Amino acid sequence: MKKSLTISLIVLLVLAIAAGIYFFLSQRRTKIEMQEMVEQMNFEKEQLEDEFEDFALQFDGYGKDIQNDSLAELLSREQQRVQDLLEELRITKVTNARRIAELKKELATVRSVMVQYVHQIDSLSSTNKRLETENRQVREQYQAVAAKADELEKETNRLTQVVERASMMEITDFRLTPLNHRDRKTSITSKIAKLQFDCRILKNITAEPGMKTVYLRIVRPDGEVMQKRPADVFSYENADIPYSLSKEFEYAGDEVEITMYWLVEEILRLGTYNADFFIDGNLVGSYPFRIK
Repeated sequence: MKKSLTISLIVLLVLAIAAGIYFFLSQRRTKIEMQEMVEQMNFEKEQLEDEFEDFALQFDGYGKDIQNDSLAELLSREQQRVQDLLEELRITKVTNARRIAELKKELATVRSVMVQYVHQIDSLSSTNKRLETENRQVREQYQAVAAKADELEKETNRLTQVVERASMMEITDFRLTPLNHRDRKTSITSKIAKLQFDCRILKNITAEPGMKTVYLRIVRPDGEVMQKRPADVFSYENADIPYSLSKEFEYAGDEVEITMYWLVEEILRLGTYNADFFIDGNLVGSYPFRIK
């Protein structure tokens, strides 16, 4: 019986040792598995942090090119959201697998929103480029039209000037004849009683027909215009200027002979005078003559 008890004790001891070895090995295996799990969770957390940081950089890159205020505000809000999630992920313990999984899910949501914003940004960018191209084309067309209009205006002004010059009357064959009191030609200055001015208006079928007035300005050697009355003025280049003689005549486009007389009531200065003729507001002839 004593022998049987000894055997039983030996068996119990062997079983106890076996149980201890099993428990030790089981604990060791569990510790290894837990360590491997922690390492895996830490790896996944690091990857998730990298993804968050990449997204934050992508937001920064796209934010520089956005000109739409509403879209820029939405993008700024999502950018702040990414920064908040990234900060939370950094302080979350690696063993908090549930929260890490939730953050990973939220990252997927942010990624989806990001894709939508990228599409909108690309669409707006394409639209802006198209509008810029169209605006540039419109500006170029406008500049071309404006340049063409400017050329046409210059050409019109040139043609108008040509027509105006063509329609201007012209005086030729100017003659001055000093006359005495008997209306006879004289060369003695002290006996000059009248100055007879003769000229001929050339034929011009482009000139407007009708009653005309020719104005003669007799300019003395000292530059003063000889006048009978201070009120004798006419309009020339937006100013009223004095004249010496005037005469009305009817013009139909053919040549016209004009004779005008200046009654000498002053002492004629010796020297070179000038006879300037004006018709329709244009200087149509200028001729010097001498009193000697």
